[in-house]
Amino acid sequence: MPAHPPALPPVRLTSEAELARDALATPLLGRAARLARWAGPATQVGAGGELLDDQLPAAAEALGLPAGDEGEALAGEAWRVAVDTGLVTVEDPQEGPGGEETPGTAEAGPELALLTGGSPQDVLGIWEAALETVLADAAVPDLEGLAEMVEAGGEFDLDALDWDPEAEEELLELALANLYTLTLMAGAEAGTPVPLPALAATMVASDEPMGEPSDEVLEFVSDTMMRLDDYFRALEPVGLVEFWPVDEELMADADEEPGAPEPEEDISRYGMVRLTALGRHALRLRLAEAGYEVPVVGDLADKGADALLDGIAGYPPEAVRDELAAWLDGREAPAAARELLAAARGVDEGAPLRRLRCQEALSLVGAEAEGALREVLDDPELGGLARVWLAERGAGDVPPPSQELVFWLTVDTIAAQLAAEGNSEELQALVEGLADQHSGFFDAAWRVEHPATADVLEAMGRLHPDRKVAKVARKAAFKARSRQGA
Repeated sequence: MPAHPPALPPVRLTSEAELARDALATPLLGRAARLARWAGPATQVGAGGELLDDQLPAAAEALGLPAGDEGEALAGEAWRVAVDTGLVTVEDPQEGPGGEETPGTAEAGPELALLTGGSPQDVLGIWEAALETVLADAAVPDLEGLAEMVEAGGEFDLDALDWDPEAEEELLELALANLYTLTLMAGAEAGTPVPLPALAATMVASDEPMGEPSDEVLEFVSDTMMRLDDYFRALEPVGLVEFWPVDEELMADADEEPGAPEPEEDISRYGMVRLTALGRHALRLRLAEAGYEVPVVGDLADKGADALLDGIAGYPPEAVRDELAAWLDGREAPAAARELLAAARGVDEGAPLRRLRCQEALSLVGAEAEGALREVLDDPELGGLARVWLAERGAGDVPPPSQELVFWLTVDTIAAQLAAEGNSEELQALVEGLADQHSGFFDAAWRVEHPATADVLEAMGRLHPDRKVAKVARKAAFKARSRQGA
């Protein structure tokens, strides 16, 4: 598995019963089960349990596949899955008294009955074994060209494939880990497919600063896109992904691979992939086995507010809402609000983002929490967000904030946004609005007694497009840092 990312978002898992139904509906497992029922006294296999060549046409016909190489290849793949999962039991070829070899035999295995009479866990166990077979095959190159070379009297030269088994396996594992992360960052329920160029771009290992990609990077992305196209074509029949392959017209020239798409071009032509519910389930298990932390939505529901606010700090928006809703479910609003507010206090680096997450949680509680919010109106760290909450609900008798509190809340909010989203377009718009609406903003802001004041002003200097304003922000940041260090 690749190096661990900073954090993986939580996944909303589908029930085992639903996953088992999905598994039974996958084309590959369905074919494997049908071949297990087809196997009988006349079925002959080789030393590795594979169907003999003269058996493949009958197997393809039993599956309703077209005659010819394509149908036989699909039948051969389904048979391998049937053998590896225990849907079929094989007896190895035997050597007769005269030294002649008798082909092996095959019959339905004990796992076949579990597909119809077993538990959801039994079905998923068989499907997961099928997935392992497909993953192993997906990382193996097409040997057809080498086979033709050998048949023509040439030598079997693996070097001609330019194939590194370990590197290929690592690339596939990285692709799957990144697809899992991208899917959850976009919201596991969003259903939005990931473009292959975007997935390939996440796999670029480079120490160079971001900017215009070099020719070497573009070549890597193009080559990786084609490898991903091969991988996902192989993985779709087992139900791990839904896949829209690269447009054949883009590969019309066999000597050229498609490059990166132009800005105005339809990116779907370059391939799209969507992780299924089965895919999320399977990749979460694989990542957990590899040592990743793979949270599930609701994991924090029985934790304290401090663990909640720290735990969701880096979650994407949809996961934050889901986790907050799960935590609030069953809790009394006033007590939950008091616990959240207490956990949001602090002057450490993570405190602004905790307060932002606290504010998001409080937006989900009802008016019965009003008393808890009024209790912190005079709190220098919480009074600002309390006033925002009360104002949004039209509460009366709310004392106006002091100018010092307004500026402190502004710095705290920008610090939280920087921690949550980095230099986003939304934050840039906020920075421009503040500078444009308050001509003396920077003259006052550098005096704010907040640990993040200097960092926030430096960020405003980076983000504001007006050079003069950016220079003023940087000067204010210098004053704030000098003041903090005094």
